Amino acid sequence: GQLGDGTSANRSSPVQVTGLSGVTAIAGGDFHSIALKIYGTVWTWGYNYYGQLGDGTTTNRYTPVQVTGLSGVSAIAGGFYHSMALKLDGTVWTWGYNYYGQVGDGTTTNRSSPVQVTGLTGVSAISGGFDHSMALKLDGTVWTWGYNLYSQLGDGTTTNRYTPVQVTGLTGVNAIAGGDLHSIALKLDGTVWTWGFNGSGQLGDGTSTSRSTPVPV
Repeated sequence: GQLGDGTSANRSSPVQVTGLSGVTAIAGGDFHSIALKIYGTVWTWGYNYYGQLGDGTTTNRYTPVQVTGLSGVSAIAGGFYHSMALKLDGTVWTWGYNYYGQVGDGTTTNRSSPVQVTGLTGVSAISGGFDHSMALKLDGTVWTWGYNLYSQLGDGTTTNRYTPVQVTGLTGVNAIAGGDLHSIALKLDGTVWTWGFNGSGQLGDGTSTSRSTPVPV
């Protein structure tokens, strides 16, 4: 139901999502979809086995449902089986699959409705990776949490983190993006920095060596 047209039929040309209007932003997960409405509410549809739709259930939805108890949202992001929302007050809220701590509430318990990421404020942007999450603070630092086997959290370790940790030695950042097993940051000076898995050269540093802290492209 991730197309949101009320069916489970694949579509080879665009169909309109049923009953959804007043949308200002969209994001995709693996098999689910997310929309932010103009007044700060979040709506989701699709696969929901891990609670990634945030409606308090694990029922798949073929049309949009509102995320429970969430308002005042300014940005959204999708991970593999989890979802993220940034509020106007600079706090981050997450829900869905949490085996690796990617929800960031200090546990590994799946969440079917939003919980606040522990100890994280002053956030200006968010991004979801495969099983990790990223946040950019107003001060230009980057914070990450979740799966870290390939050092995609950038804290110099391969330890999974259940609450946010600061990416080592990285400041002056103004945009972030999460990949499958790697992460990316854009600095105010126009340079790009990457870290994590590098088996296919996705870090862009001329090697295939994974990196546990940021390196310049």
